[in-house]
Amino acid sequence: MKPKIIIAIMLIALGIAALAYQGITYTTREKVVDLGPLHVTAEKTKTLPLPPIVGAIALVGGIVLLVTGSKKG
Repeated sequence: MKPKIIIAIMLIALGIAALAYQGITYTTREKVVDLGPLHVTAEKTKTLPLPPIVGAIALVGGIVLLVTGSKKG
């Protein structure tokens, strides 16, 4: 399989995933209180938003690479 076709399939998959999830969510722990032997932490969930345009660009780019990569000659 040609490298262009592999990259195209990866871009299409990433584009679909970006459109489906629209962001990456992760959890961090932060110290709230630190008084001697007493330690209190809190878990905070944060989201890194992913604009739909990024997914659309990846999807269209993958389709274009797939079409141009599969042409013979």
